[in-house]
Amino acid sequence: MSKEILDSDDINRAIRRIAHEIIEKNRGMQNLCLVGIQKGGVILAGRLASQIQSIEGGTIDVGALDITFYRDDIHTKAEQPVVKRTEIPFTIDNKTVVLVDDVLFTGRSIRAAMDALVDFGRPAHIQLAVLIDRGHRELPIRADYAGKNIPTSFNDLVEVTLGEDSRKDKAVLISGQ
Repeated sequence: MSKEILDSDDINRAIRRIAHEIIEKNRGMQNLCLVGIQKGGVILAGRLASQIQSIEGGTIDVGALDITFYRDDIHTKAEQPVVKRTEIPFTIDNKTVVLVDDVLFTGRSIRAAMDALVDFGRPAHIQLAVLIDRGHRELPIRADYAGKNIPTSFNDLVEVTLGEDSRKDKAVLISGQ
């Protein structure tokens, strides 16, 4: 059984709110960059950057990070992982890096992202922005910015679609029973 938990308008409102929160917490966008975790986080990072730029003016650096080979479960996967692009064409040294992902669950993907990120430099700070925080943390990781907190059971699945391939934005909770 599945249930839509966020529609396109909900997602847009959450992105606008997160953008304002990032600006407020960081007192603007100076020395700030966004790095999206492949795949949904990259799309969200681009949308957040557009919002931040329209509010503050100027430009903000946006990158993409593939964490495939940093995951602690890569050896347990039955199928071969699909590696996507990592593109961080700017320095992250001494910057505040906002990692962006679509869903925060156990925290293991974020741990992998932080491991991957430090291969590119030494940020002054790392913050985390997610569209959905569904709980069930296995590591001491929390989101600095969350669009929505959704209570789920551990076996549920949260699927986020972000306008790719002509589909409309939405987030769906699929019961795992």
